[in-house]
Amino acid sequence: MLEKMNVELVGIDIRVNEPLKDYTYTRVGGPADFLAFPQNGYELSRIVKFANRHGIPWMVLGNASNIIVRDGGIRGFVIMFDKLNTTTVNGYVIEADAGANLIETTRIAKFHSLTGFEFACGIPGSVGGAVFMNAGAYGGEIAHILLSAKVLTKDGEIKTISNREMRFGYRRSAIQDTGEVVISAKFGLKPGHYLPISQEMTRLNHLRELKQPLEYPSCGSVFKRPPGYFAGQLIMEAGLKGYRVGGVEVSTKHAGFMVNVDNGSATDYENLIADVIKKVKEHSGVTLEPEVRIIGEKLT
Repeated sequence: MLEKMNVELVGIDIRVNEPLKDYTYTRVGGPADFLAFPQNGYELSRIVKFANRHGIPWMVLGNASNIIVRDGGIRGFVIMFDKLNTTTVNGYVIEADAGANLIETTRIAKFHSLTGFEFACGIPGSVGGAVFMNAGAYGGEIAHILLSAKVLTKDGEIKTISNREMRFGYRRSAIQDTGEVVISAKFGLKPGHYLPISQEMTRLNHLRELKQPLEYPSCGSVFKRPPGYFAGQLIMEAGLKGYRVGGVEVSTKHAGFMVNVDNGSATDYENLIADVIKKVKEHSGVTLEPEVRIIGEKLT
């Protein structure tokens, strides 16, 4: 297989048996059989079609900001979009590749005095992952500004889908069910003024720094917001701030986050999540639902 791959995918950056813990925000995760970094849509399509022809599983990891990769790693191709990161501005529209850094994209909007993207100024991750998850904060979300997205189908073809076709919901989009992959997105913003946009972004980032444990590796917000409640508050009321499994603990700064404080593993994360769900259910009767995606294989 390696011989065929070296011939058919020549010129594409593909790494064999690569540890994913070196690429995830949690700093956990076993190896990928093949970790690929396409530079454009053509290379991406070649990888997917090759994998399909040879019956090799494939998936896109984005930049792994809201994901826990299990310690056994991922079989087949894992595709990361680090090199697919171009952003352009045309009037009031920003078009960004899926691998573009979301925070940097909001700064580009600020530089061009475009308003509407401020809510995302502190959300880690990529544009593609933000669209996939309908990322949001402080009353804004991707659904409010997305015009359309180019996606890669499971067959390796590229098509454009509209905001309406995305069927956005709370941390939901249609492509979570279809298996399609965002490769770029267009956002419709409004003309504004640089100073108030900058001031609002500074304010939101200050709030984030006060509330979130940015000093440790983490996967971001772990649980979805239960109707009528806040996950962090329920966890805190259950007395779980600082609760630890292995090297991973519930943040003492914000109970909605779990941080890797001492060389924790993906298994530590999973066990801690399960414990928190159980203990919060016992204390308040509310069943927390994970927002973070857990993927890959467990160690055997």
